[in-house]
Amino acid sequence: MTPQALKLRAGLFAVASLLIAALGAFLLFGRGKLPIQTDLLAMLPATEQSPLAEAAVERLAHANGDRVALLVADADDTRAKDAARALGKALATHKVFGLVTAELPPFDLQQLLAPYLAHRDWLLTDADRAALAKPGYDPAQALAQRLNEPFLTGVGVPLQDDPFGWLQHWLAQQPWSRSPLLPEDDLLVAHRDDATYVLVTATLDGSSYDDDVQRRALSAVHDAEQQLEHDFPGTRLLRTGAVFYAAAARTGAEHDVHMVGWISSIGIALLLLGVFRSPGPLLLAFLSTAVGVVAATTVSLLVFGQIYLLTLVFGAALLGEAVDYSIQYLSARANAGAHWQAGAGLRQVRPALLLALATSLLGYLLLGLVPFPALRQMAVFAISGMSAACLSVFWLLPALLQRPARPMTAALVRGARALQHTLSRPAHGWRGVLAALLLLLLALPGWMQLRHDDDVHNLIAQPAALTAQETQIRDITGLGNGSQFYLVQGRDSAQVAQREEALETRLQALVDDGKLEGWLGLAGMVPSPARQAQDHALLARLFHDPAHLRQTLADAGFRADAIDAWLAAWPGAPLRLDDWLKTPLSTPFRQLWMGCDAQGCASLVLPQGSDDNALLAQAAAGLPGVQLVDKPASVSGLFGRYRGYASLWLLAAMLLIVPVFGWRYGWRRAPRVLAPPVLGIALTLAALGYLGQPLTLFHWMALMLVLGVGANYAVFLHEGEPHTAGRPGAMYASVLLSALTALLSFGLLSLSSLPALRDFGLTLLLGIAFTALLVPASRATTDTTARLPR
Repeated sequence: MTPQALKLRAGLFAVASLLIAALGAFLLFGRGKLPIQTDLLAMLPATEQSPLAEAAVERLAHANGDRVALLVADADDTRAKDAARALGKALATHKVFGLVTAELPPFDLQQLLAPYLAHRDWLLTDADRAALAKPGYDPAQALAQRLNEPFLTGVGVPLQDDPFGWLQHWLAQQPWSRSPLLPEDDLLVAHRDDATYVLVTATLDGSSYDDDVQRRALSAVHDAEQQLEHDFPGTRLLRTGAVFYAAAARTGAEHDVHMVGWISSIGIALLLLGVFRSPGPLLLAFLSTAVGVVAATTVSLLVFGQIYLLTLVFGAALLGEAVDYSIQYLSARANAGAHWQAGAGLRQVRPALLLALATSLLGYLLLGLVPFPALRQMAVFAISGMSAACLSVFWLLPALLQRPARPMTAALVRGARALQHTLSRPAHGWRGVLAALLLLLLALPGWMQLRHDDDVHNLIAQPAALTAQETQIRDITGLGNGSQFYLVQGRDSAQVAQREEALETRLQALVDDGKLEGWLGLAGMVPSPARQAQDHALLARLFHDPAHLRQTLADAGFRADAIDAWLAAWPGAPLRLDDWLKTPLSTPFRQLWMGCDAQGCASLVLPQGSDDNALLAQAAAGLPGVQLVDKPASVSGLFGRYRGYASLWLLAAMLLIVPVFGWRYGWRRAPRVLAPPVLGIALTLAALGYLGQPLTLFHWMALMLVLGVGANYAVFLHEGEPHTAGRPGAMYASVLLSALTALLSFGLLSLSSLPALRDFGLTLLLGIAFTALLVPASRATTDTTARLPR
């Protein structure tokens, strides 16, 4: 191809790259906020068999996701309450919060009674139901017990409205009556461990996962906390909420991006300057990589509409692999010396680059098969980025590299030649078989120490300080997290309520045994029509003889008008779920009702005080329409299954590469070319075992990339050495350069704050290092003058 044709093609490629960059810039910055996703739930795969279960998971996750819970603690009761009021006023001045609740609006506790009073003759507790069902029930005895009850705190039913205490007993079992938080001086207060705790809640005016909302919310809470420390010394502030976790995750990811990006960029720059002794190759290598990263970002945003945290950090590390293609072209130019021709050089490296790209893309394609949104995005990012970087070498660099260049540093070439000779000697003849057996023998103890850990909580590190505060707030307030719940389905709301009641009977048995603290479900607040009819029928036995009831109440000293009013309220009306959901009292619990559609109705029941999946699953065993949904356990199980499949995928990838290498290098040489990445994977697994690293899905996905990267190095060496026969060691020097750039990027992921990327990075660090050292063994000493592969 003529220089003019090369320049024309480079110009067209440059224009296309600029257009892609402009589109990427618009997608990143042109829509008001950065599309960076810090919501862990969005990164996780769909694991539930029922779409309704997935919808329930999302509903619960986001029901309180935009709320912040703050707990003001002080040993002095008055100071704690004053500090909570001051905190509420301080937060209310910030527009980032749509609603701040510290002081409760003045209200009479009897307002909690209003939705139930008209339905009192249809509501009974289990104890009252059992007592009324026994022959010879004596209402006079129940009345005497009611009259002698101690002073009631909380919601008390007036005696004239509930002389026998049936409604009072029922209300005492409602969630608001069991809460450790009690209204006190117009605040929600808990007294524990010689301290007073006051709850302050705030609802964000926006999403917890919005960068601007996070920044403003954290600033507001920090300012308020500083003011509290100044005005109320000794007062402590505990906090929890999705916004704090999301902000911490974003901060960690930004730190990782800067660390990986800057260190790898500086390290790669120094390497390239040292090897090529000119800033030109350095700038062109980074130009090629930049084209790949920009294209990858744009394609990912077009496909997914957002960038996950994992992809963000992974993208910074992609520098090390994307730069390999330009390094090989620059090495070919340096090795050609005065005989350099850009077109001829391109033809020389094209087979190696295409073969290397194909093996790398194979690994990423297999990564994209995992039904995990974050991994799929990483695969799309890598495939588009690597392809664009390779195309830039074919279409852009030849036009910019018309002139010959200085050869590689002589010391580097001599060092690479000595190392190559040292590493290849044991691989020749019978010594190669013996060396391989020795390596496998050394690896065996490491393999035997391997174990697995599929816990999804290891995906992203939760800051210890935030986790400890959240645990303390739950313990003091009784607020649950909703990560485990029961999905109850039925043909209509009545059947759903009946099935909830069957479940709650079993849950109550666990509470009685001390294995569960309690549960939260709608059937406990609005019993099924069948249950209400049963209760009403039991009371009807007494109201069948109103004269006897009148006399019993009169003997106890009740006024005639009070007796008449109470008897006139009979028979009342059953409580309907639709009516109850319209009352203000239902507001905190409405997310438990999933509603009805053509397939039926559904509700949620939240167990409290236990995360024992087996125990909770047993409670639902055999109950029609009831299933336990545990999103973390489901995802962990999915990770475990796909981790188990990963070894098969890895084997499949190796088998797919074999015929390609057989076609290119011949069937006798193909096993030797494939040996370095395969042995590198084996040694990496052994090293992970020695390090006590439990294997996760991310280790196996990284091993898939080790296969691709390792195969690249073998390909570069085999394809390039015949062209550098006059300068032994030059080709291995370029392979080492590629390996070092990869270690400076992917290897730095082992220092990431994200556990998943740490696993990924450590595996690649070990795998790339082992493979780079094993590559000379794939080319025996006698092969260094072999003919150019066909």
